[in-house]
Amino acid sequence: MTLQHPADRGGDKRGKFERLAEYVSKLTSSPAFFAFCLGLVVLTVIVHLAGLGLTWQLFAGDAMTAVTLLLLALLKNSELRAERAIQRKLDALAAALLEAQESEPGKAHEDLKSVIRMEDEI
Repeated sequence: MTLQHPADRGGDKRGKFERLAEYVSKLTSSPAFFAFCLGLVVLTVIVHLAGLGLTWQLFAGDAMTAVTLLLLALLKNSELRAERAIQRKLDALAAALLEAQESEPGKAHEDLKSVIRMEDEI
């Protein structure tokens, strides 16, 4: 287990978790997943209104809790990766502007070119 920022793990290539997190992030933003969550909420309400046993009520509540915790973890991972991508772009812009004021384009200019397309890599 690592406590590094998600954007810093594994260097330039993305690991299995990063690819999984990106896939699940796309899945959870789909209308199909919204329908699944809506169905889960409706099922929980029906279980409570129908007066089914405590076992079924606990199962419905536990299912909603599990989905909530997984979504929270994925949301935080996605937030941290997006935050780091934006910060890298801002750093590259600042360095390129400073370099442009001082001399001809150099390393900062190349860094700026590489981060402009960073959203394709994330």
